[in-house]
Amino acid sequence: MTATIALVDDDRNILTSVSIALQTEGFLTRVYSDGDAALKALIENPPDLAIFDIKMPRMDGLELLRRLRERRDTPVIFLTSKDDELDEALGLALGADDYIAKPFSQRLLIARVRAILRRAEPSVARDDERQSTAVLERGRLTMDPARHRTQWAGAAVTLTVTEFLILEALAQRPGVVKTRNQLMDAAYQDDIYVDDRTIDSHIKRVRRKFREVDPAFDSIETLYGAGYRFSEE
Repeated sequence: MTATIALVDDDRNILTSVSIALQTEGFLTRVYSDGDAALKALIENPPDLAIFDIKMPRMDGLELLRRLRERRDTPVIFLTSKDDELDEALGLALGADDYIAKPFSQRLLIARVRAILRRAEPSVARDDERQSTAVLERGRLTMDPARHRTQWAGAAVTLTVTEFLILEALAQRPGVVKTRNQLMDAAYQDDIYVDDRTIDSHIKRVRRKFREVDPAFDSIETLYGAGYRFSEE
């Protein structure tokens, strides 16, 4: 099935060039010139993945993502400027799956798109322990990769694709410390590099989502200088 990618950017040159590049690779595209125009369409007819520029008039990419996350878990890639570290952090905190700094190569963007779409296909078997279609139960945690569902003590916890894969990597081996590099490998493929700050931001969001259903949640432990581990207790 052909994947549909939504592009939201007030720069028509970027909209045109990226849309053509994606179509050349076999994707369907929808383009929107601002967040206001995109929001209703993204909620009512969600694409397989969306690409947002952060800096847009009227409704910027951060506000668009915040409002979209109230209704949909569509994977999102942010386009940012190189000096937008704060915006990148906010975007990840709001639920973005990845970000790319401008100027960027279309080859890199397409690689990121393919990687995230693959991660959004839970039925595709992975070649190691990082992904399994079997339901994973660890204490009060239940993860169902085939349905992309997560529960804590029976309460649903909505995770993005990236968050799900990071948590799954931790929960597969409770008590075992996973370095940030190992978590990168679990959630990202195709030799795509993300920095430590990105993994830390994802972990913070996962913790926050679990604490919304259980304020006492503390099963993801930080081992400073080493990484993270999941505790069943």
